[in-house]
Amino acid sequence: MGKKIILTGGGTAGHVTPNLALLPGLKKEGYDIAYIGTVDGIEKKLLADFDVRYYGIAAGKLRRYFDPKNFSDPFRVLKGYRQAKKILKQERPDVIFSKGGFVSVPVIHAASKYKIPCILHESDLTPGLANKLCVKKAKKICCNFPETLEYLPKDKTVLTGSPIREELRMGNAEAGKKFCGFTDDKPVVMVLGGSLGASSINDAVRGILNQLLQEFNVIHICGDDKMDNLKLTVSGYAQFEYVKNELKDLFALADVVVSRAGANAICELLALKIPNVLIPLSAKNSRGDQILNARSFRAQGFSVTIEDEDLDEDVLLEEIHEVYKNKDRYISQMEKSGQPDAVASILKLISETIG
Repeated sequence: MGKKIILTGGGTAGHVTPNLALLPGLKKEGYDIAYIGTVDGIEKKLLADFDVRYYGIAAGKLRRYFDPKNFSDPFRVLKGYRQAKKILKQERPDVIFSKGGFVSVPVIHAASKYKIPCILHESDLTPGLANKLCVKKAKKICCNFPETLEYLPKDKTVLTGSPIREELRMGNAEAGKKFCGFTDDKPVVMVLGGSLGASSINDAVRGILNQLLQEFNVIHICGDDKMDNLKLTVSGYAQFEYVKNELKDLFALADVVVSRAGANAICELLALKIPNVLIPLSAKNSRGDQILNARSFRAQGFSVTIEDEDLDEDVLLEEIHEVYKNKDRYISQMEKSGQPDAVASILKLISETIG
């Protein structure tokens, strides 16, 4: 019998892509792999191209604020727990690796009932609620930021960094240029709003588009249903709702990236050494984790940051120019970062956990 692992995590791409980064290494080491996600979440779409058994379960969001769904979602969590128990009983994995998100909570608690060892990965500087609810059940917890070690049990927590998909390092700038339809050699600004898109960033970028296009070509990954149909034929401006296979080529082409500050996104920028402007999700619309992530990267000299409340067209245009003008300095700082090989570290931890 070979080793068997179940991966879990979902809700946003950030709770899935690190799991995808582990797949080639797990397959190479002979693991039999299954995935537990939500029934119709983004994780199902992202896993479609991989030869991995996929199970969808019910998941309820645990909110810190009032919402009518707070009354129904606990029942969804209980349903997910029962479904997860049934799957684990059928699959009998040797270990669970969880990237977080609320779908992971019933899975980790069901695994604890069957005494299946669990490894969590916390991407953000401070632990999210889903992972907080699972810490006691975990054998080990991986994290991205040195600061995170202060918030988690010292005997369980390991600084591994975030696993980066190896194919992202293999992009071809010429292929990216062709994909975007660019016909000149202007430097390229790429705008990322996260898997759900970011209206404030989209609006600001479109507001300065004419000025940007005087100096740059612009790639704008704007999120589902957030394309501007009036700008589809603007020369030097390539809009996409979402990019999957060609993303590596767009990263290879980009000179500056404007992005939200989700932990996985910024760790990819660090791994690829791309100068960037980070616009974290505001504390009004989140628990403030992106703000802490962005401040850590700014303090380390990797990024320029703009608070979402301070975002306006003039500030964004000024900061894009500043980063591009000083791009060599930012690249140099990122080269000095000494980031660990997260994939190798996590694969070793998984192997040791199984014993």
